[in-house]
Amino acid sequence: MQNINPEDFRVKAPIDLSKIPTELSMNTSKSDEETALDEIQKKLSLKQDAMYAHNRHAFLICLQGMDTSGKDSLIREVFKEFNPRGVVVHSFKTPNSTELEHDYLWRHYLALPEKGKFAVFNRTHYENVLVTRVHPEYILFENLPGIEKVEDITPQFWENRMEQINNFEKHIAQNGTTILKFYFHMSKEEQRKRLLKRLEQPEDQWKFSTGDLKERELWDDYMKYYEEAINQTSKSYAPWFIIPADDKGIARYIVAKIIWEELQKLTDIKEPELDPKVKDNIQFYKDQLK
Repeated sequence: MQNINPEDFRVKAPIDLSKIPTELSMNTSKSDEETALDEIQKKLSLKQDAMYAHNRHAFLICLQGMDTSGKDSLIREVFKEFNPRGVVVHSFKTPNSTELEHDYLWRHYLALPEKGKFAVFNRTHYENVLVTRVHPEYILFENLPGIEKVEDITPQFWENRMEQINNFEKHIAQNGTTILKFYFHMSKEEQRKRLLKRLEQPEDQWKFSTGDLKERELWDDYMKYYEEAINQTSKSYAPWFIIPADDKGIARYIVAKIIWEELQKLTDIKEPELDPKVKDNIQFYKDQLK
């Protein structure tokens, strides 16, 4: 597991998702994967504590992928050692009536991380150029000037939206937020197995939705628009990483290692120094408490 290089997953040039593998041949056991993840979890936890105390940097972790690609379980496993004060998870569902009264990025601005904290977007602002492209009729709910029907949504509309997202990310990156975007690249066959497993295991049946099957029929459309979105928005200040997601254990480790490597680049992070007057009197305070 130590041989995994995070740079191998970074999108630096236009990609073709059909040519990128959805799994890695690691020849590792579940136990090996869990041990490796446990070690990096502990390092992340210590560094996150220091970042929280330092109070200058923030991290925005964006998770995208098809249904069952493992986003929820990854959040649980990768971030479970974090101090709860330092990480907030946001799961963006269909916009509600209040959110639709604002521009599509408004609710994402509200959820951005404070200095010293991590924010995890489970499904993100990219839903606005993914789901809405597969179902362009959803755009009509935004009440945009000049768009009365689906036919009014031109290719330029999507180009503009991609540019707006790039500007949004550049703005927050320039103000101290490290942005890491992960696409969970799962095969259609693996999704079939995971959906079937949900139906076969009573404790997981509540997770199943008939909508999952309807969206599955649109798989090729989603792949096309994911590819376009990734190619147009993977920037040095907000890179995309393509994570092979057929093996959840390996996917979790890769994401954790990428976050760890990016944290290591922030060399100014350190815990604040104790006030000299307090430091000089530590023994006095200890004696008082005893």
